[in-house]
Amino acid sequence: MINQHPENPPFWRSRTALAFLGFAAIAAFFLLSEHRAHALGVLPFALVALCPLLHLFGHGGHGHDHGGREDKK
Repeated sequence: MINQHPENPPFWRSRTALAFLGFAAIAAFFLLSEHRAHALGVLPFALVALCPLLHLFGHGGHGHDHGGREDKK
């Protein structure tokens, strides 16, 4: 007799994860509604602080030949 066990659903589809996501959504709502001035007041400074990261990681590395031309001697 073949004993087939039903596969467990992934964590994010389990009851525990759905309950956690529900509580997290409620907590995020109250956190943002009570601290909106703090969260939105920091946003311009956070964007300025992210600029160096864009220059480090967003340009794909300077010094590489992106044009595809080769120096022929």
